[in-house]
Amino acid sequence: MATDKTGAKLSYEAARDELAQVVSALEGGQSSLEESLALWERGEVLAKICQEWLDGAKAKLAAVRPDDSSSSSEKK
Repeated sequence: MATDKTGAKLSYEAARDELAQVVSALEGGQSSLEESLALWERGEVLAKICQEWLDGAKAKLAAVRPDDSSSSSEKK
C-alpha cells in the first residue's frame, strides 16, 4: 500500500480527503503550471491508493459471498 509524505500507510479516508483537497486546489486555478503539475501527479497517486483500497474491499467481499453468478444474471 502507498504511503503518505511521512512514510505512514494512508487509509482510504486519508487518501480520499487529500485527493479532494488536490482537486479543489486545481479547480481554484491559482497554482502555477509547475505547482499544478505536481498537484496532478499527487492526485494520480492518491486516486491509485483509493482504487487499491476499493479493489481490496471488493475482493474480500467476493471471497466471503457465495457464488451467485447464475442468479444475478437471471435478475437482470
